[in-house]
Amino acid sequence: MYGFYRVAVAVPRLHLANPVRNSGEILAIMEEAAPKAPAVILFPELSLTGYSVSDLFFQERLYRAQNEGIERILEATRTLDSVVVLGFVLRFADRLYNCAAVLQRGEILGIVPKSYLPNKREFYEKRQFNSGRDIVRETVVYLGREVPFGVDLLFDDGRGLLFGVEICEDLWAVTPPSNHMASNGANLILNLSASNELVGKAEYRAELVRTQSARLVCAYAYASSGVGESSTDTVFGGDCMIAEYGSMLARGERFRGDSQLVSADIDVEKLRGLRLAEGAYGDARRKKVRRIPLSPLPIPDRNERFIDPHPFVPSDPARRNERAVEILAIQAHGLRRRLEQARVRRAVLGISGGLDSTLALLVTVEAYRLMERSTSEILAVTMPGFGTGGRTRRNAKILCEKLGVELREIGIEKLALEEFEAIGHDPEVRDVTYENVQARARTELLMNLANQENGLVVGTGDLSEIALGWSTYNGDQMSMYAVNAGVPKTLIRYLVEYHALIHPELREVLEDILDTPVSPELLPPKEGEITQETEKVVGPYELHDFFLYHFLKYGAEPAKILYLATLAFEGHYDEETIRHWLRTFLRRFFTQQFKRSCMPDGPKVGTISLSPRSDWRMPSDADFEAWLEEL
Repeated sequence: MYGFYRVAVAVPRLHLANPVRNSGEILAIMEEAAPKAPAVILFPELSLTGYSVSDLFFQERLYRAQNEGIERILEATRTLDSVVVLGFVLRFADRLYNCAAVLQRGEILGIVPKSYLPNKREFYEKRQFNSGRDIVRETVVYLGREVPFGVDLLFDDGRGLLFGVEICEDLWAVTPPSNHMASNGANLILNLSASNELVGKAEYRAELVRTQSARLVCAYAYASSGVGESSTDTVFGGDCMIAEYGSMLARGERFRGDSQLVSADIDVEKLRGLRLAEGAYGDARRKKVRRIPLSPLPIPDRNERFIDPHPFVPSDPARRNERAVEILAIQAHGLRRRLEQARVRRAVLGISGGLDSTLALLVTVEAYRLMERSTSEILAVTMPGFGTGGRTRRNAKILCEKLGVELREIGIEKLALEEFEAIGHDPEVRDVTYENVQARARTELLMNLANQENGLVVGTGDLSEIALGWSTYNGDQMSMYAVNAGVPKTLIRYLVEYHALIHPELREVLEDILDTPVSPELLPPKEGEITQETEKVVGPYELHDFFLYHFLKYGAEPAKILYLATLAFEGHYDEETIRHWLRTFLRRFFTQQFKRSCMPDGPKVGTISLSPRSDWRMPSDADFEAWLEEL
């Protein structure tokens, strides 16, 4: 469903040089895996014999026993929809090849030989095996069947999954076979391995798998032989893992004496979208391949993948703090460069006591620190209007005092009333005109002050507001440099939290700002309380940021976004609530493009940006009906 496939990697308990017992262990894992409905079950390299039998590979008895074991496994697959991929020895043209067999529904769909044979230090594969890297468009008769044989095989289910197979050392080569498989459309690479354990090797191996999945924009499944291999000179730990586009989805436990099965749900629709939209994937050279059709694959009852409800925010606190440092550096250095290029004396920004203006001020202070200039040159302006509350006003003042910036207070009520009178608007009619007059008055003041003070207006609006068009055109939508333009609302909250963590002197005021409801404060308060809470009008920002990520990152369709959101926010929002706000997101995203088409410069900090000069280009008059229809 929606491009998800379950992939299983297995490390069976190994009985060295005993194919009968090994085939029994493989059959037991296949039986264990069946209820999980995996599309593919991957076993290690030479899984029928063991990798470390050395010159016993030349023995006729071992070869025949291996073939008998494969016959048993092949018979068991007749009632199994999952594809089984296992390692074995093949004799072809009076040579031995280290191979992977791809089995489904009682058939051998293809045999893939190993391309790169290690022949150094503890590995001497060329003593027994031959490289198969030049074998293409070949067939072999094995177990009485004519089977496609070669490194040019890809296996296609016809619904989106296309996988290729490489073996152990192939991944470690300068040009892994998986490079060519991926350039021909393979979105899942399976690696059967026998990788021994050395100090530090496990981390390197995992990084190799993870980075290959990122480089190829694919999923990568890896299964290696376990402790049953010979320990004469080396020890094998049974490492197994599944990665997708640079992220480790699942990893097994090494050095287990028993069998283990690890699975993860991969998203091939997402991978396809990423390939279409990102990087130089389309420029990769293609080769001729043979696509082998698969029978229909099993579909799991429920998605087991963790769907992060906050995709812009790292869940690990340590990584989150590292990310905060990096984002601050990007924002501050971007602003520093612009201030120096403009040759201005002062940074001018509106400070409301809310999250966005707080982060913008913190970034501006850091930029001045980088320039070795006094923060007193920063001009922060609080502009109370009809809806300004005492809490935000007080917090703005405290924050500016503690940061050592100049704070000016200029009320906008008189300006707004004069504007109402000039255009003939009744101030008791608190509609969009009532709100936008105030927003534009604030921007006008900031722009004029910047002219007067030889300054530059620093914008405070964030990525989430830009996506929703939650700004006043030529009001807070406009500035001279928008430092928060690449930062979504959910991430801004954590960035401010990080500042509270590392600056004890700011902690109290920052924590109170974090605790204040998000509001433009354009409507009068009632009994001193904010009456205009943004998230009650446009919806929860955590939902909108989730929608934005999946909509832009890989072009997910609305039905899939809804499906993912119901999994991610299970127990927090019901499906109809999510559907309602997703419709709001889509409608606003399309209708508010005109504001993005003329948005000011600002730094990109993550993989998603809405700048019309770089990441996102769309017409302002596009129709959104097709997207809403799907919901």
